[in-house]
Amino acid sequence: MSVIKVIETVCTSDKSWQDAVENGVHEASKTLRDIVGLDVIGWKAHVKNGKITEYRVDVKFAIKVEEGR
Repeated sequence: MSVIKVIETVCTSDKSWQDAVENGVHEASKTLRDIVGLDVIGWKAHVKNGKITEYRVDVKFAIKVEEGR
């Protein structure tokens, strides 16, 4: 039986929502082992002078819990 832990994060980019998700995966992979999936649960943006200056996504990462821990 597998046990999955879910960790919610906010990921950002100044380029696009897709880039924000990719940045989040890259950063999360530095400290989380065995990421098995993700769910984007929200999209937000910071706007200044009529232009998007920061893209933000709320992401839930699913990670596999190691047996015996």
